[in-house]
Amino acid sequence: MSEEKKPVSPTITARQKKFLKRLAHPLSALVHIGKDGISQGVLDTVSTELSNHELVKVKIGSNSNAEKHSTSQNVAEQTGSALVQLIGKTFILYKRNLKKPKDKRIQLPKG
Repeated sequence: MSEEKKPVSPTITARQKKFLKRLAHPLSALVHIGKDGISQGVLDTVSTELSNHELVKVKIGSNSNAEKHSTSQNVAEQTGSALVQLIGKTFILYKRNLKKPKDKRIQLPKG
């Protein structure tokens, strides 16, 4: 029997979080979680957007019954991304994409 491996969430330092928060500030939410909560479609969309942009804002809609803390943690764990920040019902996720050209990647500050 084989166990399905969950992606490992990267760890980022406080300095890197601060840097990513600044980058995310002007961004609009690319993914919205609705009344159905975290569906496979939502996870697939988040994963796609993370590979395209590396930094993504996700908004939990007002019609959703999803609890913001557990939802943000759950989405981060299931997509193998780092939870950068949670403000209200909006959270920011980061996942490095080594397949992007080096000049198009987000360059995190050291430690």
